[in-house]
Amino acid sequence: MGKRSRQRQKNQNAGRDDRDSNAGWGAGYADIVKENKLFEHYYKEQGLVPEGEFEEFMEAMREPLPATIRITGYKSHAKEILHCLKEKYFRDIQELEIDGQKIEAPQPLSWYPDEQAWHTNMSRKIIRKSPLLEKFHQFLISETESGNISRQEAVSMIPPLLLKIEPHHKILDMCAAPGSKTAQLIEMLHSDMEVPFPEGFVIANDVDNKRCYLLVHQAKRLNSPCIMVVNHDASCIPTLQINSDGRKDILFYDRILCDVPCSGDGTMRKNIDVWKKWTTSNSLHLHGLQLRIAVRGVEQLAVGGRMVYSTCSLNPIEDEAVIAALLEKSEGSLELADASADLPGLKWMPGVTSWKLMTKEGQWYSDWSEVPKSRHTQIRPTMFPPKDPEKVANLHLQRCMRILPHHQNTGGFFVAVLVKKAPMPWNKRYPKLRTNPLSSSSAQTGDPSAASSPADASSLLPEGTPEEVEEDGPGGKTEVEAEHEVPPGDSQEAGGKQDSVCGPPPSKKLRLFGYKEDPFVFLTEDDPVFNTIQSFYDLSPSFPKLNVLTRTHEGKKRHLYMVSKELRNVLQNNSERMKVINTGVKVWSRNSDGAEFGCAFRLAQEGIYTLQPYIRSRIISVSVEDIKVLLTQENPFLSKLEDNAHAQAKQLGMGSIVLKYIPNPNNPSEPQCAIQLCGWRGKTSIRAFVPRNERYHYLRMLGVEVFRDREGSGQKKRDGEKEGKEEEEVAVENEAELENGAENESSEPTTACSNKETKS
Repeated sequence: MGKRSRQRQKNQNAGRDDRDSNAGWGAGYADIVKENKLFEHYYKEQGLVPEGEFEEFMEAMREPLPATIRITGYKSHAKEILHCLKEKYFRDIQELEIDGQKIEAPQPLSWYPDEQAWHTNMSRKIIRKSPLLEKFHQFLISETESGNISRQEAVSMIPPLLLKIEPHHKILDMCAAPGSKTAQLIEMLHSDMEVPFPEGFVIANDVDNKRCYLLVHQAKRLNSPCIMVVNHDASCIPTLQINSDGRKDILFYDRILCDVPCSGDGTMRKNIDVWKKWTTSNSLHLHGLQLRIAVRGVEQLAVGGRMVYSTCSLNPIEDEAVIAALLEKSEGSLELADASADLPGLKWMPGVTSWKLMTKEGQWYSDWSEVPKSRHTQIRPTMFPPKDPEKVANLHLQRCMRILPHHQNTGGFFVAVLVKKAPMPWNKRYPKLRTNPLSSSSAQTGDPSAASSPADASSLLPEGTPEEVEEDGPGGKTEVEAEHEVPPGDSQEAGGKQDSVCGPPPSKKLRLFGYKEDPFVFLTEDDPVFNTIQSFYDLSPSFPKLNVLTRTHEGKKRHLYMVSKELRNVLQNNSERMKVINTGVKVWSRNSDGAEFGCAFRLAQEGIYTLQPYIRSRIISVSVEDIKVLLTQENPFLSKLEDNAHAQAKQLGMGSIVLKYIPNPNNPSEPQCAIQLCGWRGKTSIRAFVPRNERYHYLRMLGVEVFRDREGSGQKKRDGEKEGKEEEEVAVENEAELENGAENESSEPTTACSNKETKS
């Protein structure tokens, strides 16, 4: 059996190799016909595409999706990266012609602020395979790994922008993996780089335990102390508690991103398999789950807060039907916000107020009364538009936004912005009795509109709080439902039996699953580990020692991490309620040789921008030329530094150091952003402890062109193998490079300097 499987796989790979070697850049997809008559018939009947544009819509769906990149907006290096892209890589690209296709110059997305997002007519496959684009591809890979660029679909960038994030907001991302939108949320929190610990935070959740680790990898690139990754079913994600002035309060979120699992027919341009797998039953199976997740989201939203509901599906059953059902259940507690002016330049179609259902056999239904009883388990009343014209008008469904692929050469997408005006009605009607009434949600949100009232007091215990997850109810289930693969019928039964009454879908039993995580242990202010750290680095008295944690109860502490005080509050009060996968940014790592030099812990590059404001010694000010030496030579002698840095280094003993570059506004030819590197002062030499991709990043900022060593095929082969690995494995490799305190052979990059520079 095993031999047969291996032989079958070998034959499949051989066929794929033949296609790749004998065809152009579109090779590999030639055997998939981009036709689906049911899809065309369904969307023609729904009338979502403007009259006369349907053929253009279908042609766009068959074209490959353009490549889009987003520059990490919160980093102070964003302007330098944009300058590098414009002046070098984009200029080199625009005159190229590949396989008869002229490559157009990349253009900024007109609706994304500050030219931080760009698109081109090149497909991802062309960028990945064309020898003429090799340098550009290497640039994208290394800058992506170092967190300075995200390769993200254009329409995927829309929901975080509509949330209008402020640095003090508490944010929940309900279905976060793989994490590109989560990264945007983190960036927005850190809009002011001078503030190492914003008051707000992001809790990123996903039901899939393995995908949570991909989410961790995405988040770790941004080195934020304000992100926590958790692993729960979003439809019954637990209510969290926080300590507020000595008493327990319920945590309500100021902003919630509800990007639910969907059928994904808006992604046909990049997910070719959708063409042959698409049927109308996909949306029917997902509708109930999507509604439950949305209901759970608005329950946890603070009064006055915003929730963005989005899908990469064009189907009204997954889009307007969910929003309409949610608004009806809310009885005025929710309102669809008008976001038409929030993204000038974005083309979108308003939401529809009427739609029909079709089974995979082609049977149409326009009203619940037409549905035979035999189909009541697959088709539910909430899938149909409301009958009453006045009620439909009051829902303002036209405020929903549907992005069609042919309007701006993007994928298909749906987004709606909801604002919470009052607690949900089922919380008002069924208050939970407490001996000590809790304060209003304004304590968490700072929103004066959330003033204390009887309704607010009852809303502090939303349906499905941790104490109630065992509760049985109509249609309640004891199994945690997978959000990304929903068995037919399951999502309908649980969501549908409550349609006749006002209330959320029933609670489900909470069940933790996946790998067992190491504990998160916060240090005390008098922990012995701080004795040498305090004196060696001369930490400021304002350094928040209570925010430092480790991942072990016993034995030596290998790494020390930092979180914001708000996340510490969440962690300490909810250890039994939630499954935390990862949080905190690494600031120190144990060095076996460090103790003899005065401190057993060396600085970690990941946390240097968070930690450095509190460090008052062990700092060397360096110039542009010093950085070039440090990043291109493995262990340069102290004498290789310029006089100023050399003199500072001689004053310091051996051990971990901060290498700090301060921009000179009078010399615009040099980088105009601060650069901070971790280093080690040896006996006669000095070195930078910086991961390979970050080295490449800083060198590019300094005008040094970096490329992979072409001597022999070994290096190139290793790079190719690494690129083909799963992202989680790559993350582990990069982590290992830093942990070992020494880079592999590629840590000394080959450099080609610009005309005004010489090789170090």
